[in-house]
Amino acid sequence: MSDPQSARDPEGGDARLDALDERLKAAREREGIRTQPKQSAEADVNYRMGNRVLAELIGGIGGGAFVGWVIDQFVHTAHHWGLLVVMALGVFVAFRNIIRVTSRPVD
Repeated sequence: MSDPQSARDPEGGDARLDALDERLKAAREREGIRTQPKQSAEADVNYRMGNRVLAELIGGIGGGAFVGWVIDQFVHTAHHWGLLVVMALGVFVAFRNIIRVTSRPVD
């Protein structure tokens, strides 16, 4: 087997441990660079697009339900047809707006 003293450098440190420390430092630097959050404009554009799609969907469904409920209150319908019809119309309009917004080229 090898002599434990043969792996030591003249200053009294272990050359294998020094090499391992250097490799660990390099690996930590690479991992730090790899795991940094994206600060690019592309991530910001995608985030805004997702918020816009969510707002269109919630607004279409919620707005349609509210307007339908108000119509039902004024007309005094028993089966809430106004709510169902206008909410379905709101869903249709929301999906149309989502398709229109997402198919537009990004500036």
